[in-house]
Amino acid sequence: MAKVNIIGVPEHFNLPWHLCIENGEFEELGINLQWTDIPEGTGKMCQMLRNNETDLAVILTEGIVKDISEGNPSTIIQEYVASPLQWGIHVAHNSPFNKVEDLEGKRIAISRFGSGSHLMAIVHAQKMGWSIDNLQFVIVNTLDNAVKALTEGEADYFMWEHFMTKPVVDKGIFRRLGDCPTPWPSFMIVANNSFLEKNKGLINNLLDCINTTTAEFKMIPSIDRTLATKYNIEIEDIKEWMNMTMWSQRQLSERHFNKVQQQLIDLGLITNTINYCDTVL
Repeated sequence: MAKVNIIGVPEHFNLPWHLCIENGEFEELGINLQWTDIPEGTGKMCQMLRNNETDLAVILTEGIVKDISEGNPSTIIQEYVASPLQWGIHVAHNSPFNKVEDLEGKRIAISRFGSGSHLMAIVHAQKMGWSIDNLQFVIVNTLDNAVKALTEGEADYFMWEHFMTKPVVDKGIFRRLGDCPTPWPSFMIVANNSFLEKNKGLINNLLDCINTTTAEFKMIPSIDRTLATKYNIEIEDIKEWMNMTMWSQRQLSERHFNKVQQQLIDLGLITNTINYCDTVL
């Protein structure tokens, strides 16, 4: 049986992978898929791909495009979630800031440089018409550390996925001042090139398996209750999230790839452009 290591964030988007593993669907294909949660997010996963510490990753689109442009020897093998990611803009409950406009020039908590929380904070600042040259970032690594940083006044705001952060808002720890959706598909499945070169047939079988599950995911009986229980999110919020979310069974389009890359160029986040055909399987 072929062992395959895959990483992703411990979030509701990735439940289809866990269901396939629990149901033995990958094993039936001769694949021993080993999943590892990476709460630090995209920046950490890019590092692991670079260091050959994983074979595959389920990762944010903007983060992996940026890192491949900087030499990460990886390839996008498929789009995973086609819908945008809803980035909530959060402050501490006792924060003096009451609207998004109040956050101009304030300190931004991010998981790490190159992460989605970093890149989307810049996208959001540009959208607001703020200067992006002097943005102040505070590295916190995880959501738990972001809670500590905002509560203790070490940072002023934090952008993280709306629904995963909703329990923190419901408990009165954070206040959400608004949302900033990504202007592109949110998640990609990525392989490091050394693994890809030797395992194209295996990867095709693996993709067939996960695609079957994601295509049918919303029809699984009581899946909303399963998600709510597993990720500690209110059932009403899960239903709203599921209505907004569209899993993909196709490849990232050249149009969307170019849109991501051009936005990163416009923001000064990448200088080395890459070709779609060299980056996407």
